[in-house]
Amino acid sequence: MGSRFLSVIILAIFLAAPAWAQAQQAGGQGGVYPPAAFSHRVSTAQVVLYWNCTRPEPGVLRLDGVVHSPYISDVRFMEFELVGLDPQDAVVSHVTGDLPDLLLRTNQISPFRLDLRTAGTEARFDLFYRYRSQGTLRSEGTRRVLVAATLGPEAQLLAQATRQFMARDVCSDAQHRNPKLSR
Repeated sequence: MGSRFLSVIILAIFLAAPAWAQAQQAGGQGGVYPPAAFSHRVSTAQVVLYWNCTRPEPGVLRLDGVVHSPYISDVRFMEFELVGLDPQDAVVSHVTGDLPDLLLRTNQISPFRLDLRTAGTEARFDLFYRYRSQGTLRSEGTRRVLVAATLGPEAQLLAQATRQFMARDVCSDAQHRNPKLSR
C-alpha cells in the first residue's frame, strides 16, 4: 500500500512539473517573465529590478520596470530615487517614487514607473533604491530596529533592516544589460 501511494505521488509530481516550470517562467502571475520584456537588470540578495528607459516626450525620461522578489517574502516599503547628473556629477534633476505594493511576497512581481523631468544637461542617470527586510540581529544591513521578540524556548529577536543600493548610469547601453534578454 505504501509503495503504491508513493508511486502515485511521484507520478503526480512528474505530470505537474511542466506546468510548474511554465508558471515559474511566467513569474507565477501568468504574464511575461521580466527578462523577456526589459533591457536592464540589477539585483540584490532579496530582489531583482528590471527596467527600460524611454523618452515618451521631450524633456522627460521614463524608467518603467518591475521588481521581482524571487528569494524572500518580507521585502517591504520599497522606495526609489532617480537622479540626473551633469558632467561634473552635480544633481540637476531628480524624482522619487514608491513601489505600489507595500509588501513583496516570494516570487511576486510588482511594477514601478519614474518620470523624470530633465534639465537637458544630464550626462548620466543613477537609481537609488531602498527597502526594509526582516532578519535576525546577526543579519547584515545598514540600519537595524528591533521589531519583535518571540517568547519560549526558540526565542529569537527579529530586526527590521533598511537596505540601500545604487545603480549607476541606469540608461546606458553598456551598463546593467539584462543577460537573459533574447537577442
